[in-house]
Amino acid sequence: MKIKVLALFLIVFGVMSLTVQAQSKRLIPVAEYYEGGQEKLLADIQQMIQYPPTAKRNRIQGECQVNFVLEADGKTSSFKLVKEIGGGCGAEAMRIAGLLKFKAPGYRMDVGVPIKFVLPKPGN
Repeated sequence: MKIKVLALFLIVFGVMSLTVQAQSKRLIPVAEYYEGGQEKLLADIQQMIQYPPTAKRNRIQGECQVNFVLEADGKTSSFKLVKEIGGGCGAEAMRIAGLLKFKAPGYRMDVGVPIKFVLPKPGN
C-alpha cells in the first residue's frame, strides 16, 4: 500500500514539475513569422534593449507587454503598451517592438510580445 501511495505521489509531482517547466517557456505565436523563430526573436529583443537610466538606478526589473497588429504584408501597426513596470521600461519596450521585422503571414493578426528587463549581475 505504501509503495502505491509513494508511486502515485511521484507521478503527480513529476507531472506538476513538467507543467511548471512548460509554462516558464511560453510560446509566442508571432515568432513563427520572425526570421529565425522564437529563440532568435527573444535574443534580438535582449540585444536591442538599452536599459533606461531611471530603471537601472532604481533596480527595476520585470516584463513589459506590447500588443500590436501584424498586417498581411508583414508590417506592424497600432502599438499598445498593456503591461508597464515603470522607470522608462515601457517606452523602451515600445521602441523595441517598433524595430521588429516580421515575414508576411498573409493575413492580419493581433499579437503581443513580452519584453523582459533583467539587470546584469554585478561583476558581469
